[in-house]
Amino acid sequence: MAKRFKAAIIGGSGYGGAEMARRLLMHPDVELVRVASIDHVGEPLGAVHPNLDGATDLVFEDLAPAEAARGCDVALLALPHKVTAAKVPELIAAGVKIVDMSGDFRLRDAATYETFYGAKHPHPELLGSFVYGLPELHRAELKRAKYVASPGCFATAMELALLPLARAGLLDHATVHVTGITGSSGSGIAPGAGTHHPSRAGNLKTYKPLEHQHVPEVVQTLGDAGAKAVQLRFVPVSAPLTRGIFATCFVELPAEVDAGRLAAMFDESYAREPFTRRPKKRLPEVVAVAGSNFIEVGFAAGPVDGGKRTVTCFSAIDNLIKGRAGQAIQNMNLVLGCDERASLEDVGNWP
Repeated sequence: MAKRFKAAIIGGSGYGGAEMARRLLMHPDVELVRVASIDHVGEPLGAVHPNLDGATDLVFEDLAPAEAARGCDVALLALPHKVTAAKVPELIAAGVKIVDMSGDFRLRDAATYETFYGAKHPHPELLGSFVYGLPELHRAELKRAKYVASPGCFATAMELALLPLARAGLLDHATVHVTGITGSSGSGIAPGAGTHHPSRAGNLKTYKPLEHQHVPEVVQTLGDAGAKAVQLRFVPVSAPLTRGIFATCFVELPAEVDAGRLAAMFDESYAREPFTRRPKKRLPEVVAVAGSNFIEVGFAAGPVDGGKRTVTCFSAIDNLIKGRAGQAIQNMNLVLGCDERASLEDVGNWP
């Protein structure tokens, strides 16, 4: 039986491209017809991504974006920041729907983009034309969208940990402190000093403290959810994991915000969400979601001190799936009118 839609991946030689290809190959409604990359041209996908060996006859092709997307309903972009921004106008002119995993169209302000990405945006007139792809906040807009900017991995973890507080008006003029721990696959497929096994295994180290590029998109998203003038202080930490992110968010709230009120807020926000869950008898764990599109969220309420209490919100995701390719597929499903859960319902491994 023929599938209803056709998709191309542009920039598919990295880990995000591998995960998108895997999900598309088992998708009931979408056929992966082309994978474009300037790397490994002519090689089968399985030669670069061993888990796809024998799963498809597709090979990597060196194609211009419009040619890669020819005859397709949607183009899924797994290109680096700054490269994507230069390629998108060609895809827009081709009339194809776009789901982008880079950071080039997440922000609406060109000056903020320049500050955090270190370059002027080549097409500032397109900022704001992409719907930010956080389904838990923008599902209705995504169903009408033609262009989607999928969130960053750290951003997804922080936003979903804090979204119930933003919706309740508890983050107005608040300062949130966050530590986010991430696995090595978040650094991409190309080897580097920061991902070399001898320096990564058994080690914890920070990078880009208080200046990570996901900070402004989190602030923008919490603002969209109702938080007024929220500030974010974020310290990322690289850990000896292959996959996974664990975020811990600290904020001082009024004493009346106790565990019962927090539980009601989280459950109201997420009770009907297909991929966001709050474990009732434990706190979030990376191993419970690794390999899946699920995110776990939770919280702890500290003692009252001076009329305030410290509330800590937690989240755990797989950085390559809910934090990257899986969420892109979830957004694609919404854009195309497919079942939002299609090809994403599998749970992770245990242990």
